[in-house]
Amino acid sequence: MSTEGSFDAIVIGSGITGGWAAKELTEKGLKVLMIERGRKVEHRTDYTTETLGPWQLPFRGLGDPQVNARDYPARVTGGFANEWNQHFFAKDSENPFQTAPGHPFTWVRGYQLGGKSLIWGRLSFRWSDYDFDANRRDGHGVDWPIRYRDLAPWYDHVEEFVGISGSQERLPQLPDGKFQPPMPLNHVEKAFKTKLEAQYPGRKLIIGRVANMTVDKPEQGRARCQYRNICSRGCSYGAYFSTLSSTLPAAQKTGNLTVLTDRRVVAIDYDPVTKRATGVRVVNAQGKGGETYKAKLIFVCAAALNSVQLLLQSRSESFPSGLGNTSGALGRGVMDHVMGIIIAAVPGYTDRTYYGNRPNGFYIPRFRNITEPKEGLLRGYAFQGSAGRPNWNRGSSMPVTGAALKNELRHQGGWVLALTPFNECLPRDDNQVVLDENHLDPMGLPQLKIDVSWGKNELALLQDSMAEGARMVESFGGQIVFKTEQPFNQPGGAIHEMGGARMGHDPKTSILNKYNQMHDVPNVFVTDGAAMSSSACQNPSLTYMALTARACDSAVSMLKQHRI
Repeated sequence: MSTEGSFDAIVIGSGITGGWAAKELTEKGLKVLMIERGRKVEHRTDYTTETLGPWQLPFRGLGDPQVNARDYPARVTGGFANEWNQHFFAKDSENPFQTAPGHPFTWVRGYQLGGKSLIWGRLSFRWSDYDFDANRRDGHGVDWPIRYRDLAPWYDHVEEFVGISGSQERLPQLPDGKFQPPMPLNHVEKAFKTKLEAQYPGRKLIIGRVANMTVDKPEQGRARCQYRNICSRGCSYGAYFSTLSSTLPAAQKTGNLTVLTDRRVVAIDYDPVTKRATGVRVVNAQGKGGETYKAKLIFVCAAALNSVQLLLQSRSESFPSGLGNTSGALGRGVMDHVMGIIIAAVPGYTDRTYYGNRPNGFYIPRFRNITEPKEGLLRGYAFQGSAGRPNWNRGSSMPVTGAALKNELRHQGGWVLALTPFNECLPRDDNQVVLDENHLDPMGLPQLKIDVSWGKNELALLQDSMAEGARMVESFGGQIVFKTEQPFNQPGGAIHEMGGARMGHDPKTSILNKYNQMHDVPNVFVTDGAAMSSSACQNPSLTYMALTARACDSAVSMLKQHRI
């Protein structure tokens, strides 16, 4: 290994949290090195499929079935990758991992500059003290070392920069934020909202809060959403938030950022004398060569399971089971959200339609154990959904041919309502990841072995949410045509993997303190999903961003005060 350079801070990963760490640290005057294991991607230039039609792709956007099965099994289980965006997804065939017998896992990864910020779902919800206090309240998991008041100003900070569209609702379980004007509900969604709220006073239906702008941000070179709903191909307008369109340009503008792509960090080095991390060891995309980079601060932002894997790999005499793992908590408490799906035909309303392809849906915030308690159930769930009218592609499932089929497809189909509950996952230590020394990856490193399953409470929540969802849809007059009886996704399938390096008060039961700082190694901060101590039921990415901005502020303050 050769020593290549020294920086004030190293940021590992360039996704949502890595981009934020780079922006915040460089704007505070630090010289920062960002290291990304995947290829370089240029905003706009490398969105190669953005404007292509299905007729311009060999498999009309669906992808080669053999390639899908070999390289993108997550597409088979979750439907995320397709022919337009699969170049932004890591190939499982090239990045193997292991699972425990009978416990399948969907691990969706994006290895390129910008990471999964290019393909994320963009729904951005604040957490409340119902979430941050949940572990203490019911005794599952370790108590969060922060509460909503600690994160509220950082939610403000993040939302104002990102550009979140949404409505003000004054719901204690879903705090309002600094929003751009909301996207509109369509006619059937408004009718569903009216019926739902009249029948269930403790429930609300609102437009989703989404990182798709409805107002231009010329200072960032970003324009409002064009309602194309092709976000995962890359957006040249910069209408949705990504590292490439937003935080990376801000960091580069300072002149304080150096970016390395096609480099994988394989270990964080530790000095037992100073009790600090000294830097990182890096290999190239083929696992060849070796470089060492030094820094005063290290921010681990590689995405939850990748970050945990790196910490587990960073073994030494001081930390034989992984960097900062004197508690034995590293790798434990992994979570995701368990989902179901309901699809219903809605009679009538065919005199109404809508314009454009809104990249957003409606949201029914959590009511279970908020306004509507239920004995025997812990935590709760929220619903995401939308109403729309299918277009010509519905013809593939219609029992009609010839002229009759053509005539039918000249018009939109009837209204369809879709509803998906996202159910909270309890933090259980037996949901864990470890290094598998018997299975090595192409670089000769131990693969990650993932042992995560749904517990009794998750499955009970799912059963309750599906029953309540069906009741709401049928009360509206919807005729259910499809309804899952089992979890729609296996663990990992919501792409909300969290935990593994949790925050907590006590170094004996957690990895990180209230500033996302390692208890054992004070100049290392972990700010992505690995840091989460519980899962709530809301999409977590906005909370990751707020935690990252807060951690950067704290780290720089400590650095200036010579406390780390």
